[in-house]
Amino acid sequence: MRKKKFSTCSGWQSLGAWLAKGVTIELEGDANDYVGKGLSGGKITVYPDRRSTFNAEENILIGNVALYGATSGKAFFRGMAGERFCVRNSGAVAVVEGVGDHGCEYMTNGRAVILGTTGRNFAAGMSGGIAYVYDEKEEFLTKCNLAMVELEELTDPRDIAELKSYIEEHVQMTQSTAAQAILKDWENALRKFHKVMPKDFKRALAQMAAEVNKRVEVGHG
Repeated sequence: MRKKKFSTCSGWQSLGAWLAKGVTIELEGDANDYVGKGLSGGKITVYPDRRSTFNAEENILIGNVALYGATSGKAFFRGMAGERFCVRNSGAVAVVEGVGDHGCEYMTNGRAVILGTTGRNFAAGMSGGIAYVYDEKEEFLTKCNLAMVELEELTDPRDIAELKSYIEEHVQMTQSTAAQAILKDWENALRKFHKVMPKDFKRALAQMAAEVNKRVEVGHG
């Protein structure tokens, strides 16, 4: 595996664009627009200068349109992203501590974990994938576009385990204090998460599960 670390600098436009599997970029600093555009199996981690004294989760770390058209891979951002985070994401996993307007717009697959506030029009045109949004201030309902998605509580043990594993990995990669606080108070924090689930995606998954069960029953018969 190839790994490149950049220390105390500002990342350029389209940092890690089309990053391939087996390649990791770690940036101590901040980054411009289009981070991880077309991410294709690689891993990107961005966190502030270790010497900084501000609260990372309350400050913009990366620019707009991060992970546009990503197909696979993982990204961890200790701080907030600009607008249109994960637009047209079709398979990558991303953890961030807040986003601007139009988050997860036209997303078709993958996972997005938002550990903070969102802007308006979240999930507009989102037809696939799942987003987990931490809604500490109970304001997400007014910011989410519910035309194609519905909000669910996290009750399925598989969802809970998946979410927790992503947050734990985020801590491992970025040493996020915000994520650590969530994990420390996990039972209470879990109640403040929304699972953003596209309606058609949910129906498709249910249909696939029913077909699998039917084949199993026929096989056993």
